[in-house]
Amino acid sequence: MKIISSELETIAVRASQYPTNEKCEFLLCGRSNVGKSSFINTILGRKNYAHTSGKPGKTQTLNFYLVNDDFYLVDAPGYGYADVEKEKQKKFGLMIEEYIRNRENLKCVFLLVDFRHKAQENDILMYNFLKYYEIPTVIVATKYDKVKTSIQDKQIRILKEELHLLPQDKFVLFSSVTKKGREEIYNILSSYMESNE
Repeated sequence: MKIISSELETIAVRASQYPTNEKCEFLLCGRSNVGKSSFINTILGRKNYAHTSGKPGKTQTLNFYLVNDDFYLVDAPGYGYADVEKEKQKKFGLMIEEYIRNRENLKCVFLLVDFRHKAQENDILMYNFLKYYEIPTVIVATKYDKVKTSIQDKQIRILKEELHLLPQDKFVLFSSVTKKGREEIYNILSSYMESNE
């Protein structure tokens, strides 16, 4: 896959604001500081397109990035950031739940987890939620370059065990610094696009 064009086309907080076409959609979700903006920038091949912020919790809407005029990457608000008020967190949760439960265009969710740490309770809850609704899921372990080579295999095993990863769900090691995992993500996107033709 080659990324030729991308634009932030739609910003939504409810279903009536979603794009009305039939293009495939791929949701990105994860904790507030997991590196979603860096992931988007790396996948789209653009610097600072999705704004990385020193303050987690910046994304507060569903952001639909139209890629190659062909499909959408949908960036969801991050979860688990303590400084976001409880009421707002609840609102974010309901917004994401409405999208996941009802959106027929959704082909797959990329669930980003921080490779440096154990899976957090929120990560496990989100993965179980996706499995309950039988949503195809790819676990993307971000910040891979920040983990010593000597403990990488152990860290992979721990994350897979904690999440109780199902055999059909892929696990991608990713680094926005070295671009590791980018081609694998492109291949996953391509396979869904081809099966949708």
